[in-house]
Amino acid sequence: MRTAPTILHLDMDAFYASAEQAAKPSLRGKAVIVGGLGPRGVVATCSYEARVFGVHSAMPMAQARRLAPNAAYLVPRFGLYREVSEQVMGLLRDLSPLVEPLSLDEAFVDLEAGQTAWDAESARLTGVKLRGDIRAVTGLTGSVGLAASKMLAKIASEQAKPDGLVLIEPGTERELLAPMSVRTLPGVGPATGDHLRRAGITTVGEIAEAGEDELVRLLGKAHGVALYAMALAHDVRPVVAERDTKSVSVEDTYDVDIHDRVRVRMEVQRLADRCVGRLRGAHLSGRTIVLKVRRYDFSTLTRSETLRGPTDDPAVVREAAARLLESVDTTGGVRLLGVGVSGLADYTQEDLFAQARTAAAAASAEELEHVEPEETQEAVEEPVPPAERRWHAGHDVRHAEFGHGWVQGSGLGRVTVRFETPGSLPGRVRTFRSDDPLLEVAEPLPLVERRPGDVGAPAGSPAAGGEG
Repeated sequence: MRTAPTILHLDMDAFYASAEQAAKPSLRGKAVIVGGLGPRGVVATCSYEARVFGVHSAMPMAQARRLAPNAAYLVPRFGLYREVSEQVMGLLRDLSPLVEPLSLDEAFVDLEAGQTAWDAESARLTGVKLRGDIRAVTGLTGSVGLAASKMLAKIASEQAKPDGLVLIEPGTERELLAPMSVRTLPGVGPATGDHLRRAGITTVGEIAEAGEDELVRLLGKAHGVALYAMALAHDVRPVVAERDTKSVSVEDTYDVDIHDRVRVRMEVQRLADRCVGRLRGAHLSGRTIVLKVRRYDFSTLTRSETLRGPTDDPAVVREAAARLLESVDTTGGVRLLGVGVSGLADYTQEDLFAQARTAAAAASAEELEHVEPEETQEAVEEPVPPAERRWHAGHDVRHAEFGHGWVQGSGLGRVTVRFETPGSLPGRVRTFRSDDPLLEVAEPLPLVERRPGDVGAPAGSPAAGGEG
């Protein structure tokens, strides 16, 4: 292990909820809960104001509503979160070539590899500057942990929350870890924690005292040896800059079980198209198509089919997913569907494209053989009714008269909008018909407003054109 605290762990504070508060002045300082809003939805994250009521991530949304009935409940805006995450990861890569993202809001950084820190003081100064840069660029806060290993850096960032910095000096690790719960260590979940508790081991210090042989007896060789090493603060895992993507997938959970087989097929086709969109966005292709079905009784089935070459053709993925669906009984109802692609590559098998196009053309020709020309013309010219617009709570909209706002709620043919922007004062609320032609879905605005040439100036600062 290193002799200097040059491993940095960054964890953004209540990331999704904080981004929503930064975007919506009327929600700052208030309880905000982000997640699925349907009967089966779960909390993705919540603001610190909501945590006071006992709300936490992964909690059923119905329970969260009982605990905090007056909180703001919003649907996630992953496009915005990814954009902000890219800004944060860019700041981290300015510090070092070795950045290991764990999620949109969390990453390890090897400061020594970037020659930005070599001892405790330089590491602390780097962490302080990083937190300031993140606030200036995104308007959000992050907590920083600094230590000589990844495990300890992550523990330090947890201690730093919210909006703080903790540095663990080399040589103090054992003393720091000793009184902590065994659940603090990576890999110790509820089951392992209960097993250790029954053996009279509840703290990290007691793991160290028990010895390696006892832990191997309790947990098996691999887990026991690894846990004993961590209790002694031994962690030599390096920061890995890039992790290979193993699969790309999408899935939806439905508020009401789907029983109609035709509807199930349509949902699978839609998910296949979304999956291909992500695949192409990552410039990847894949050989194995995977279908996931969770039925009414919570039983989950997966089916897969491996093609003879990688593809990113939506027709090929749709056809494979449809074939996989034929082997699944959905008569009792479906609560979740998912489509994924694995066996990824950065190229495609061209003959699969040609095969799909040929099959589609043949199918079209066969259909036209059985249709009179007049009927074909009528089918082509028949106007398609516009799809009903859906107004998701928290998402951005723009009104031709009132400007930019966000959906506060909708239902019964009405949509309520609060008109405000990240740099404005809390705005006024107005209600419209859900089919109002002057109201349209809009792209999210930047959380930090800048003038041309102003880099890293927070909204409201003199450099950003706000009040000093």
